[in-house]
Amino acid sequence: MVGIVIVSHSQKLAEGVMEVAQMTAANVPIAAAGGLANGAFGTSYDKIKNAVESIYTDDGVIVLADMGSAVMTAEMVLEDIDSDNVKLIDCPLVEGAVFAAVESVGERTLTEIIEKLRSCLHSRKAVY
Repeated sequence: MVGIVIVSHSQKLAEGVMEVAQMTAANVPIAAAGGLANGAFGTSYDKIKNAVESIYTDDGVIVLADMGSAVMTAEMVLEDIDSDNVKLIDCPLVEGAVFAAVESVGERTLTEIIEKLRSCLHSRKAVY
């Protein structure tokens, strides 16, 4: 099953998005990487890397980030992980997490989920 990592400047926001996604797809491997280690707002390389590693399988991991430095920090982590099975996807955070979770539980592949995220969510024509 494809895993999902939620990256945000806020720990509460990342955990909230994770909670919403898990309500629709309880068994999906999902991790929140929000805020700094001390709980302050910001993004943490280590939190993101640890989140990816905590749910990584050969099925892959989709990383979704809220904005700005969260995206840049996630990109740095992905460069260092150097795996074709970990992808940062540009899409709406909450909708993307819910959509990816439902598709992952439906046993879609990483490639299938990414294609659907890109085609549906960018146009906001996703059907849940």
